[in-house]
Order: sequence, then structure tokens, then C-alpha cells
Amino acid sequence: MEKYYDAYGDKEWHRWEGSPADEVKLHVHRYWLERYVRRGDFVLEVGAGPGRFTQVLAQLGARIVVVDLSPVQLDLNRRHALELGFDEAVEGRLQLDLCEMGALKDETFDVVVCYGGPLSYVFDRRDVAVQEVFRVLRPSGKALFGVMSLWGSVHQFLPDVMRVPIEENAEIIGTGDLHPDTYGACQHQNHMFRASELRMLLEQHGATVLAMSASNCLSAAWGDRLTEARQDPAHWQELLDYEIQACQEPGCLDLGTHLIAVAKKRDVELMR
Repeated sequence: MEKYYDAYGDKEWHRWEGSPADEVKLHVHRYWLERYVRRGDFVLEVGAGPGRFTQVLAQLGARIVVVDLSPVQLDLNRRHALELGFDEAVEGRLQLDLCEMGALKDETFDVVVCYGGPLSYVFDRRDVAVQEVFRVLRPSGKALFGVMSLWGSVHQFLPDVMRVPIEENAEIIGTGDLHPDTYGACQHQNHMFRASELRMLLEQHGATVLAMSASNCLSAAWGDRLTEARQDPAHWQELLDYEIQACQEPGCLDLGTHLIAVAKKRDVELMR
């Protein structure tokens, strides 16, 4: 994955603004940061990439340590922070694997943010990844995860899905894995979660799931066709408000391209 994101370059910054539907995804992700990150919080951002959410965290008054697997992404993160004036909020940048964060001490951070799908890229090491996140969180600290959604991806890319051989589709749906072993023509490898699967994973590690949301259930498949609504501020705000509400409905969780989960670390003292 390091080489993949080295080559991906600055696309990660711009993919949140490619269409009105992409802007909706950005809005929903930001909404959950605004709800759970407080001014002065010490935040670890894992898989930070070029800094789209680093900037949001800085605007919220957080002190941030940035982690990414890719040195190219870390350099882009620094460049954007300097150019846009939020570098003072970043207290460190480290090239680390989500599953191997031993350089970070136990119970250090108030919040850990794993947006952009880092948990989707570790496949069968996801238990180790979640353990690492909760290890570095302080008691009662909160983690925000963004992962690729299985049914949401099918929802958005259905015409392309229907071009995949039936046997390969069955393997992808059965495992949630988009990988050369399940789809020979695969170029973007990741594990796509069901909402129930993500909740179970977090609860198995002793976390309390505070909230779950799709990233965009209403607008997922509409792309540029939302341009007219985007040009009317009142209608655009109406759409954003509907998305925030609908994305939390149990029946809508699996319909966005990403799933978002907010989980609270168990406070051991309260259990005694």
C-alpha cells in the first residue's frame, strides 16, 4: 500500500471535491469530527494522506500527530499545511503502519481518527489494527473510523459490478475482499465492510459504539447530476441536512460508499 499511495500523490486531496456527491461525503465526515473533537484535544490522525482532514482538525483547535504509511503523502501533508496555514497545529508526522504503531506510547491521545479507509487496507490484520488504536487512546477516548462499504460500493458502481463474472462477484460479496484472489482484474485492493461487521469488530475489542453513519446514502450514485442543487444554497443545505439524518438510519447505513463509526474506549476504572 505504501507504493500505491506514493503513486496516488495529490489525488487523495482532490477526490473529496470531484463532484457535488463527493462534497456530500466530505460534509458527512466533517460533521462527525465536529461532534466529537474538542478544542485542545490531542489527536492522532492515521492514514492522514495529504491533509484534507488534518486541516479540519486544525480548524477545530486540535493538536495533531499525523501518521501515514507513505512518505510522499506525509510530504504532501506538510506542504498543504504550510501553504494553507495550519502547520502549527501539527506536532509531529510519522511514517507508520496502522498495525505497527509501537513508536507511540500507550494511552496518549484523546481522539484517534482513521478516515480514508486505513482499516479497510489491513485485511486479516484488522484485529491488530483496532487493538493498536485503542492501545494509544486514553481511557474513555474516542476513535473515528471510516471504512469502505460493501453494499454502498455496489450501490454506487452497480453497472461496473454487473460486468464482473458472476463467480468472482460471488466471491467478492461473500468475503468483502476486493483482491487479486477474488477478482483477477483488481487494481484497488481493500476489504469492504458491512455495517454489522464493523460494529461487531469494535465491540469485540471492548468498545462502545456511540454512532454509525453512511458517508452518503442519498447522493451516492448521483455524481454531477446534483450540480443544479449545488448552485442553490438553500436546496444544497437542505440536501446536506437530509444526508446527515438519513445516513444514520439503520436501513441506510450500508448504502454509502463509506461507513463511519465512532467508538469509545472502555474506561477500566469504571469497570472495577
